[in-house]
Amino acid sequence: MMGHSHAMTGAIAWLGLAPALAAIPLLNESSRYIDSGIMAAALSPAELIAGALLCAGAAMLPDLDHPHATIAQTFGPVTWGLSKVVSWLAGGHRGMTHSLAFAVAAGFGAHWLAERYPIGRDVLVVLLIGLALRAIGIGIPRNKLGSAMVNIGLTAGLYAVFMSLGVGYAWLGLAVGLGCLVHVVGDCMTEKGCPVLWPMAARFVLPWKIGIKTGRAFEQKVLAPILSVAIVGLLFLRLAPI
Repeated sequence: MMGHSHAMTGAIAWLGLAPALAAIPLLNESSRYIDSGIMAAALSPAELIAGALLCAGAAMLPDLDHPHATIAQTFGPVTWGLSKVVSWLAGGHRGMTHSLAFAVAAGFGAHWLAERYPIGRDVLVVLLIGLALRAIGIGIPRNKLGSAMVNIGLTAGLYAVFMSLGVGYAWLGLAVGLGCLVHVVGDCMTEKGCPVLWPMAARFVLPWKIGIKTGRAFEQKVLAPILSVAIVGLLFLRLAPI
């Protein structure tokens, strides 16, 4: 799948599952769930939107093993160099990072960071926001520098808004792990599949005739609009007054 498809499926997964998952102990920093007993009330509207954005960014992380992927180009030489290293360690594209083990490790790592190192947590939040914005194509066409400046400005603005609204990040590990898992599931639906049970080499894959062909017309002209409508519908469902 292409970057925008991964990002949108990450946002959809969060909007669809977060209200229930947020009721899990330690994932909610407030007492809203305890007071109300309603799972959907465990996250504030700001936290729900922040989580969707961060989960969308996290859905890009497994492609850090591909130096030409969207994530590798997002922050210039820094992410490109990191991508080269990860690609080597992972054994190339769709290796270790496209597995259940990586999704679990990334989720627990983010949760540990959020609990112990506020500065590191905030850096990760900013990076994921930037990845999400880049993946969905926000920027200036054919202008890399201009797009980078737009990305930086919007990322800083969104981070400041979330901070002003008192968004807590006890659920950060959940958003990261879920985003990575959704990426793996999405790529299993393509013609090449993924080594879900890495280090076992077996790949989970749909047959060529029904698997999604990455970057082809179906993904861009059919799947992308469907995912966009799903996001709008879920936002309305979660945020519209009852």
